[in-house]
Amino acid sequence: MKHLVIRTLAQARRVAVILIGFTILAAGLAMIVLPGPAIVVIPIGLAILATEFVWARKLLTSVKERIARMRNTTRDRR
Repeated sequence: MKHLVIRTLAQARRVAVILIGFTILAAGLAMIVLPGPAIVVIPIGLAILATEFVWARKLLTSVKERIARMRNTTRDRR
């Protein structure tokens, strides 16, 4: 019985992480066309999803690299 409770709690945690991650990611994607800090919110949603999904981890790495390139380009222009 104890094993069942632990497994159920682990599944509930995973579902909660997935729901929160996709909700934040969806809000960030909406902020691309709506006012808001999409460039901050999207990586946060991906970071949450990256705890459960490999594809999100890879996408987060790609987003981090793009942000670093944009930062370097802006710094070089000064």
